[in-house]
Amino acid sequence: MEGNLTKSEIPPRKSRPQTGAILQQIGLNLLMIGLLLVLGYLAWQRFFAPNTAQAGVEQPAAEVEFEVPSNPEPAVGLAPLTTPQSMQTGITRQTNVNTIIPSRPRVDVITYTVQAGDTLFSIASNYGLKPETVLWGNYDVLNDNPHLLKPSQVLNILPVDGTYYEWQQGDRLSGVAEFFGVDQESIIDYPGNFIDLTQTDPSASIESGSWLIVPGGKRAIKDWGPPAITRENAAVARYYGAGACGSVYSGAIGSGTFVWPTTDHTVSGYAYDGGVHPAIDIGGQIGNSIFATDSGVVVYAGWSDYGYGNLIAIDHGNGWQSAYAHLSAIGVSCGQSVYQGGYIGALGSTGNSSGPHLHFELMINGAKVNPYDYVR
Repeated sequence: MEGNLTKSEIPPRKSRPQTGAILQQIGLNLLMIGLLLVLGYLAWQRFFAPNTAQAGVEQPAAEVEFEVPSNPEPAVGLAPLTTPQSMQTGITRQTNVNTIIPSRPRVDVITYTVQAGDTLFSIASNYGLKPETVLWGNYDVLNDNPHLLKPSQVLNILPVDGTYYEWQQGDRLSGVAEFFGVDQESIIDYPGNFIDLTQTDPSASIESGSWLIVPGGKRAIKDWGPPAITRENAAVARYYGAGACGSVYSGAIGSGTFVWPTTDHTVSGYAYDGGVHPAIDIGGQIGNSIFATDSGVVVYAGWSDYGYGNLIAIDHGNGWQSAYAHLSAIGVSCGQSVYQGGYIGALGSTGNSSGPHLHFELMINGAKVNPYDYVR
């Protein structure tokens, strides 16, 4: 039919896109836009944002809040909820790289070699001990006489004040403790004695010849100086040496006041110590004059066998006695009356003496006192 087009002659229609394809395309576009934004933000943070950490500004830590129920009920089979260590309050412990090691007291006996210039008192002071402790720890060397101290001697130095005792066969701790005036527990419990505390009888565990530290122990120190010698019984010193005099004398009486027995008034060497050194050592040169400190009668004049060398003792007739030791010369004789300030001898270094000095003693009614408190 004219005017009608055949099917083959009809132009094709344009196909319309489906709705699902359109949505898919939109999603992909949004995803690409999101990725570009994230990459852009990261690039900005990396290259353009201010670096506060490098600038030395400390970034505050993010606060983390933990919401804990007022009455939490732990789930079955789970451990109880604990607060993180970082959230606990209180004072934090600081790390101290300077560790202080506490000093512990010494419990064993050590040795010390005497040096030139040492005295009993200086050695004791250096180790925080009493001078008598040094004597008690070294009787075999010093024999209770500080004047026997000599360079190169090797001394025992106890860790505490007390005595040092060599255990003998048949000794009992109770007897040793009683002798030194302490409780036996102080000997048993002292760690430096290494006594077997598991033994029923600790005495049985101590071997003969062992040395024990007796903390706080004391004993009498032998006084090697002249005994009390009176004009009524001067012969009492007969055992003391060749300078002993006869039995009875009479003569000058002292005033009870005392002058320095030398021209030098310097205490050199040992000062007065009632337990260790009951006298003062006065310095000077050999040959310096020695004077009677007060008037009296000579009751000893000559050599002493007990370390004091040439010795003079004067009885002042009123309870007082004076003694002058280590003399280089004696200028008086037994029974002679002498007067205050009169010459009696010369300063020296005889007997057990480490150098020139006068060992000077004063005694009242048999008790030795500090001469420094009386001489004028």
